[in-house]
Amino acid sequence: MFKFDPFSREVDANPYPLYKRLRDDFPCYWSEDAGCWALSRYADIVAANQDWQSFSSAKGNMLDDIPERTGVTLGTSDPPRHDQMRNLIQSAFAKRNIEHLVAPATSIADEMIDHFIDAGRFEFIADFSSPLTVGVLSYVLGIPHDQYETLRRHVVLILQTDPETRKKTQASMDAFTWLKDYTAAQLEDRRKHPGDDLLSLLIAAEIEGQKLTEREIHMISLTLIMAGVESASSFMAMMALNLADYPDVRRRVVADPKLLATAMEESLRFNTSAQRFRRTATRDVELHGQTIHAGDKVLMCYGSGNRDERQFLNPDTYDIDRGPIRHLGLGTGKHFCVGVPIARLLVLAGMERLLKRIPEYHRTGDTLDWIPSTTFRSPVALGFEF
Repeated sequence: MFKFDPFSREVDANPYPLYKRLRDDFPCYWSEDAGCWALSRYADIVAANQDWQSFSSAKGNMLDDIPERTGVTLGTSDPPRHDQMRNLIQSAFAKRNIEHLVAPATSIADEMIDHFIDAGRFEFIADFSSPLTVGVLSYVLGIPHDQYETLRRHVVLILQTDPETRKKTQASMDAFTWLKDYTAAQLEDRRKHPGDDLLSLLIAAEIEGQKLTEREIHMISLTLIMAGVESASSFMAMMALNLADYPDVRRRVVADPKLLATAMEESLRFNTSAQRFRRTATRDVELHGQTIHAGDKVLMCYGSGNRDERQFLNPDTYDIDRGPIRHLGLGTGKHFCVGVPIARLLVLAGMERLLKRIPEYHRTGDTLDWIPSTTFRSPVALGFEF
């Protein structure tokens, strides 16, 4: 009997065979274990994201979301407030020229590589992507750049869910409390000593008398820290993993660095770290012979949509010659990731330096441990030798 349980370790390890079965046989699937519907086809996911009136984000965008976040971040809100918040956040982003981040990103990447290049091996996340993303984040948000290990440890704990109890652990909730306090302290410092960092700009953002509320500023800032610390790092780790698993592609990119941008987009399609996001039905919806009832949780399986044969030719092939790709790796519709320009810049700068200085590398083990999460798919650690 077929079963898809987004809390299971099987899904963490390799969701793609299960996704294919969902798309082919159960495109609107009720998961009894998880208490949610799963949409797996590209067209259905895009349509549901566009129909925010029927598929709301305001009760959380993760299957196991923390209630304190809901309704006060971009990912957990609906129009009209979502649009007002997005405009205010984008006005803050617009005051920072992100091109100035290329130099520090490149410098930090080189500094990290210097630490392990003589060893002939490194752990990609702890030794490279995590300190790089937090280092760049320090320029964007003005947070201390030397706390990447502490920040990532807490963020990873927040994202985890116990696959047996299907609940956040006490360690997860303690980590969330720690990050709330950390963010509040950073914001208090900006109020006393405003600068040109993004936290200061969020506090000051105003359009036609509209401002972000104190709670919105707090939770949006916390979410930006989480995204910068973990999402960008995982995004880069999955790309490095793809290039390790497909050495011929990596050698093409090394020989022609202009291919790096297309390789990045194909990585976001082929093996995105952002696998699944939740919505809540606000009305009864008929889909593929099933009735999604008002109040039901609905899981948008972005990772499945990105492998949908109805949208992509040979979707299980890592092909950097696809041309423009309308993938779901960065979201879609009103919830397209607001931090995309910074994430793309950071990953391109980091991977460019890594591939220039270490063009040949391979994994140190055959199997990987994955962070237990209903939303994200990311290795706990990723060892390479060269």
